[in-house]
Amino acid sequence: EKKQITSAALEAEINAVKLTKNDNGIDFKSWPLDLLIDYIEKTHHRYVEEKSSVLYMFLDKLCKVHGGRHPELFEINRLFIAGAGELAKHMKKEELILFPFIKKMVTAQKTNQAISLPHFGTVDNPIAMMQDEHTIEGERFAKIAELTNNYAPPADACETYKVTFAMLKEFEEDLHKHIHLENNILFPGAKALEKQFTILDKLAQTSL
Repeated sequence: EKKQITSAALEAEINAVKLTKNDNGIDFKSWPLDLLIDYIEKTHHRYVEEKSSVLYMFLDKLCKVHGGRHPELFEINRLFIAGAGELAKHMKKEELILFPFIKKMVTAQKTNQAISLPHFGTVDNPIAMMQDEHTIEGERFAKIAELTNNYAPPADACETYKVTFAMLKEFEEDLHKHIHLENNILFPGAKALEKQFTILDKLAQTSL
């Protein structure tokens, strides 16, 4: 509704995505959660860390050289700096708080052990926060896509200009894959796993 997309157009896009094989047809839903976390960290978190520093440098150069003719570059640069900075903090929260607890649940399930209640109460709480932050960053990078005319460099673009826009496009595409793995596979899996421990706790209390 916010983007004024008709239900027919949305349905067509969803069907197109469902028919498209991503990541060489890998079935991430079949992966253990701890393996999926390792993949997300080593593939997507590392990607953000490595590419952000390069894009900082390239965007700064574009603003200095082409900003006079293309003032939108300053807003693109501002948005990217803000987004990359927030993503860095977001990933640290996942790596230090949420992901270790999910791995702890996986290990406890394998070894038939109980787990203590985390300080955040339930995974629902940090997951809700992570999903809100995903939405904010998705919208921020959609704005960058709009300002870059969907990453189409202008006619007077130099090679650095073209490379920077191609990198921004790749960055956003990677972010969508990253968010998909977490929102649609990892987080629902973590919630389901936590419920198993909740059921076991209730059964134990009943037997006592």
